[in-house]
Amino acid sequence: MREQMMELVWAALGAVNPMRAVARYLHWEGDRLRVGDRLYNLSPDRRVVVVGAGKATGGMAAAVEAILGDRIDAGWVNVRYGYEPAQPLRRIHVHPAAHPIPDAAGLEGTRRILDLVDTLDEGDLALVLISGGASALLVQPVEGISLEDLQRLTDELLRSGATIQEVNGVRKHLSRVKGGRLARQIVRRGAQAAVLVLSDVVGNSLNHIGSGPCAPDPTTFADAWAVLERYGLLEQVPEAVRAYLERGLRGEVEETPKPDDPLFEQVHHVIVGDNRMAALAAAERARALGFHAEVLTTYLEGEAREVGKVLAALAKEEACYAAPFPRPACLVLGGETTVTVRGDGKGGRNQEMALAAALALEGWEGVMVATLATDGTDGPTDAAGAIATGDTVARARAMGLDPVDHLARNDSHSFFAALGDLILTGPTGTNVCDLAFVLVRG
Repeated sequence: MREQMMELVWAALGAVNPMRAVARYLHWEGDRLRVGDRLYNLSPDRRVVVVGAGKATGGMAAAVEAILGDRIDAGWVNVRYGYEPAQPLRRIHVHPAAHPIPDAAGLEGTRRILDLVDTLDEGDLALVLISGGASALLVQPVEGISLEDLQRLTDELLRSGATIQEVNGVRKHLSRVKGGRLARQIVRRGAQAAVLVLSDVVGNSLNHIGSGPCAPDPTTFADAWAVLERYGLLEQVPEAVRAYLERGLRGEVEETPKPDDPLFEQVHHVIVGDNRMAALAAAERARALGFHAEVLTTYLEGEAREVGKVLAALAKEEACYAAPFPRPACLVLGGETTVTVRGDGKGGRNQEMALAAALALEGWEGVMVATLATDGTDGPTDAAGAIATGDTVARARAMGLDPVDHLARNDSHSFFAALGDLILTGPTGTNVCDLAFVLVRG
């Protein structure tokens, strides 16, 4: 089952390989460039500039360069450290920076991106590449907010249990590039923006993917303030953050561009890959391996340890009653959970989910739950996720490990590392949320 499960993982990741994903939606038709369902007339006097950010944009940039070649005048994308293409690109600079907490490299890279945007002119095209991770990698704070302020704010939000949508709603209102503001700067130069997106957000909402640098933002300063209030962070975040949001509440600073802003008539988004595409590919591979397989949902959300119990419940139902499908069965689920950090351990949402599932599956035979982040990095660890079976808890206790204590301390990584049950893919070059597999033998 472990070998079969890893086959599903690689089938899913292959389906959302960023080079293949971009190539499906970007190609030439004469001297016109097709981006999704829109054609752009690129006569020789019109410039093409490529900018972007995200964990997968190195591969996306490589695909764009392979298709456009010397028609690219200049390009710059920010990626996470370790996510650079194997070979340097000729026309697009790939710049590594930190994720999930932004750093000075991300700040400098974003400045270079804005410098390129400032070179655009009437009729030019900005090809914007966005994938998960862009919220941290595309960083240019508003006046009065320092990088250190953003770092502290980001850390507090990520530890609070807030959803990624809530986190991004705050970050958008403290940024010069998020929440449609990058698109505003492109269009003000008289250029058009074609945005290729590899989605890491449940439901593919454009305004949440990478904090929507080219998408209209329906959230407001009031929404951002409410998030900090809801999670008890108003006294924890830097004073400069509170002061700026208060100015926004009073209408003293400009809001992010909203859905009715005419600037978005010059912006075209294409989602080139998402979680459902990966999940369907995994299910198809499972059927080829002899499983009765279906994708149950790609809207899996909630506290990771609670979702882990749900995955275990699905495995038990299948083991007992061969329901909802005949055995052997493979249930595929996608989405993204959250973790409220309570302890001092090391882990990630997928490893925590697997640990909760392991506790719920104790003693059950012929069942397996595997959870992973499709970018290959679950939380601040080197693992994509972990595997839980009915004998995980017994094996752990035989080694002197207490799974309940590890879960209480958010210490899932050392738990599964000791058992040899981590899923280790290394950086995958893609990023489309998380996947969970429930396998039950016949």
